[in-house]
Order: sequence, then structure tokens, then C-alpha cells
Amino acid sequence: MNTHDAAAAWVEAWSDGWARHDPGAIAARYAPDSVFRSLPFRAAGRGRRAVLDYAALSFAEERTARFAFGDPVVGPNGRAAVEYRAVITAPDGDVSTIAGVSMLRFGDDGLVTEHLDTRAEADGDLGTAIRPEAPR
Repeated sequence: MNTHDAAAAWVEAWSDGWARHDPGAIAARYAPDSVFRSLPFRAAGRGRRAVLDYAALSFAEERTARFAFGDPVVGPNGRAAVEYRAVITAPDGDVSTIAGVSMLRFGDDGLVTEHLDTRAEADGDLGTAIRPEAPR
């Protein structure tokens, strides 16, 4: 599978899994021996279990979420980057916005072999537009 198609399948899996709070739909896009790091200074997890655990914990910390993913930016050697934004309402009603980038590497089978996320968070609903200042 080419990298662009693999990245598009990853976006689809995250979009579907997040909308349904289904960690399994997300983890299915990761290789069994993948490396997953949800933030630069967190310890890396290994395998689909790390993705399942991360997604399940994240979903438990949100009552609702609106989100959007940007178009994948594809580089050499199976690498891609995908921007995302989300407005999260926590179980206690607090609202925050996250904006981040997932940096990915895909194997020949189209599954993620490496995932590193970096993101920022702000209080309130700042919308889900990817790079809202960019000209349309």
C-alpha cells in the first residue's frame, strides 16, 4: 500500500473510532509490534495494546468530542504527518480545544509502525478548523 493511501486509511480509522468511541477500530491500523508515543515526553508503548489503552483512557475522559483531520502530508520512507483539532467536553462539563500533529511511519502493509503525537491544549471552544488563519 502506498503511504498516501495508508495515511488516508489511518485518518478514516481514527475518525470512525473516535466518533464511536471504539478503540479497536483505531488499533486495527497499527502493526502488532508498533511503537506508540502519545506525547513527546511520555514513555513509548508497544503494540496494539498501547493504542487500545490510550484510546480507551482518552474516551473515558470525554463526554463529547468534535474533531477534524487535515490532509496527510506524505514524505519518503513510509512517513506521513496529519494535523488534527478537537473540541472536547469533559465529563464535568469543562471544554477544551486540542490542536496537534501525528507523525507516522507505515509499513509496506499500510499499518502504522511508529506514531508520535505532539499537541497543544487551550481552554474553551476554539473550533475544529485546521489552521484557521490560513487563506481558503
